[in-house]
Amino acid sequence: MQTVIGMYVTFGLWQWFGLNPYLSIPISLFLVFLLGVAIQRTVMERVINAPAHNQLLVTLGVMMVIENLALVFFSPDFKKVKVESLEQSWRFGDILLDKPRFFAFLFVIAITSFLYWLLHRTRVGKAIRATAMDKDGAMLVGIKVKQIHLITFGIGAALAGTLLTPFFFISPHVGNTFLLKAFVVVVLGGLGNFQGTLIGGLIIGIAESFGGVYLDGNLKDLVTYVIFVLVLMFRPTGLFGGNNK
Repeated sequence: MQTVIGMYVTFGLWQWFGLNPYLSIPISLFLVFLLGVAIQRTVMERVINAPAHNQLLVTLGVMMVIENLALVFFSPDFKKVKVESLEQSWRFGDILLDKPRFFAFLFVIAITSFLYWLLHRTRVGKAIRATAMDKDGAMLVGIKVKQIHLITFGIGAALAGTLLTPFFFISPHVGNTFLLKAFVVVVLGGLGNFQGTLIGGLIIGIAESFGGVYLDGNLKDLVTYVIFVLVLMFRPTGLFGGNNK
């Protein structure tokens, strides 16, 4: 859901104003954050105490609405942001390093480090963790749980989409491509394990890269799901355990 919104915001800023995708990051983050807060306030807050499957169905419904709005306003045609300075790759011997993917990697490392600091070194971060662990207990000690829900949903919505536009196609259904992979990464790293999720993402990325070299076509995605099945069979709590570090 947030991936689609972030990508189309970046595409619109590039198409209408000629804004470089990397320069549009602050604008995209801010706009998508506000949209995430609005969705949380108007929709998700009403089912926050409902069973998990009801929340999942509501989230699915919101995603379908957003995808169909994107179809209406932008059409189902694939779109692409082209930046000439990012078209070339760096070569190190037989290794080619794609510029947009490298910049995306650096940004992910930076934002992950920032989020880790936010969650463990600030009052807001500690309030977020307390709310996630025990909502009723957090309310008893004076944490404004509704505000925390708005902040966390807004952050979750904002951190996606823009960095993908220089090297990935844009379509209303592009979010489905990353939804399953994100689920695999979380399971691989261990639910609630911050560092494990980051390492799990690196493992999946490297595995797909090797799969693209040694397998034909889209069979590289097969590697991801083979790893997923093996983890579920032999390490269901994830490679690094499911704890909230």
